[in-house]
Amino acid sequence: MTIALSKCRLEDSHKLQEISIETFHETFTNQNSPENMRAYIEKAFHLSQLNLELTNPASKFFFVYYNHDVAGYLKVNVDGAQSEDMGAESFEIERIYIKKKFQKLGLGKFLLNKALEMAKEYGKEKVWLGVWEKNENAIAFYKKMGFVQTGAHSFHMGDEEQTDFIMTKPLK
Repeated sequence: MTIALSKCRLEDSHKLQEISIETFHETFTNQNSPENMRAYIEKAFHLSQLNLELTNPASKFFFVYYNHDVAGYLKVNVDGAQSEDMGAESFEIERIYIKKKFQKLGLGKFLLNKALEMAKEYGKEKVWLGVWEKNENAIAFYKKMGFVQTGAHSFHMGDEEQTDFIMTKPLK
């Protein structure tokens, strides 16, 4: 078993779009209407949106490989790229998406630990993320990794307003 990480580049946008849609569908289709799924995917994973995010110096994407297969990706944000204003001392993990067939192999933990390392390299004091209140597996994982719920915010899935828990982990 080999696990590897590579930074996504602008020329990876099609591959990023493909894995974003696949993992989002696998995770959220059963709990959301087809219309809301389609609306969100068309907005969040449109190539122009991904290209904008890939060229933002305050955002970084990384593919994770399992035995040379792209298994998922990580997206992190600092400063003004954070999806919520959490302050200059904060580092956001916006996405840890793993394809279903690669889940339970330690890849999520691998990506989370990479994000924590990056946050420390940036000199940040805390790491935060938003997780859908109904995503019980993810919430349990983040709690196991030392995150605690510190708030909540709205997340729009198409025309439906949903609640994301904000979970935070101090680094110092």
